[in-house]
Amino acid sequence: MGSSAKLGLEMFEVGPCEDAYTMGFLIGQRFSDMIKSRLASDLILHNQLLPFAQTPEFQPLLQSLTENNRNKFPGYWEELVGTADGSGVPILDIILINFRKEILPLLPKTTAMNQSIDTPDDCSDVLVVSDSMAVVAHNEDANVALVGHTYLIKGTLSNGISFIAYTYAGELPSCAFGLNTHGLAFTLNSVPPSENEIVAGGIGRNFVSRDLLEASSIDDALCRIKSSEVSVGHSYNLIETRTRKIMNVETASRKRVSVYEVGATPFFHANMYLHLQVNQLQDENSIARQSRAAALHKRSKDNFLSLLGDTNDPKYPIYMIGPLLYTLCTAVIDLDEQTLSIVEGNPRKGKISHIFSTCTEDFKMP
Repeated sequence: MGSSAKLGLEMFEVGPCEDAYTMGFLIGQRFSDMIKSRLASDLILHNQLLPFAQTPEFQPLLQSLTENNRNKFPGYWEELVGTADGSGVPILDIILINFRKEILPLLPKTTAMNQSIDTPDDCSDVLVVSDSMAVVAHNEDANVALVGHTYLIKGTLSNGISFIAYTYAGELPSCAFGLNTHGLAFTLNSVPPSENEIVAGGIGRNFVSRDLLEASSIDDALCRIKSSEVSVGHSYNLIETRTRKIMNVETASRKRVSVYEVGATPFFHANMYLHLQVNQLQDENSIARQSRAAALHKRSKDNFLSLLGDTNDPKYPIYMIGPLLYTLCTAVIDLDEQTLSIVEGNPRKGKISHIFSTCTEDFKMP
């Protein structure tokens, strides 16, 4: 897992920078050792993505991904290139880990079938907006290669917007969860559209979530999601702290979107589509977590944390402890307390490592 696994979650403050490339370069430079350690230990990269990158079939896919994402988001593409240059790793490796979800479903079956199926961001969320509370609690679950290979970015942009983003080493902020100074926050859940639902070479989910860090409102965030012709699907939990509003947004290729506004009935989302009608793979892990969550109490924030810390199912626990999947941390966004808390370790024990204000310009607690 690398020596970085022994350290606490680090935060790097960056910006405003003269351009997007410089921001990416500074992040890559700051976390160069961690990015190299993550890449060295990532078996999916070495056993699946890099071998596929040497085949003739990969070149047109790389060209489409590059052209479409660079044209739609030129600044974020420059940020990606800057991260590679700053960390001193090959740009191909950075492209592969940022687009793994857009690439892996397209691997030849003989390649994918003989390897562990990729599940780098199988997460669980429980959300509610009632008279007594408005809370999002999110388990950030990832492949073992990510243990000790994440950091927080506190970025300030030239337009004055600042954000906090939990970031996987070498990837754009953030494929996990984030918050900006407009009071717009989000958490993310992967979903498994079947192969016939995937459009090769479309917009990458890491680019969409990077764009959400700059959204001015929940409506603006929704517009940003809808405007991207994505390759594969995703589930977004959008949180507008100042209006006490939470929405779950499920997406698929060909600009298909379904929006569910969270209310007083607690809403649990794992890693399958719940309301967008899409052909999808049956994820036993997700189905087991969904079933277990339905049986547990969800009346209070403590209940939510207990649910996300549940290890009752030895094969498919909600709180994951390996050997392939780990819960890296738990994020709790309390819209009434106006806080984003990050809990490391089982959330039942409630050990908060970082806490941020969702209503101050610098995210510092009053």
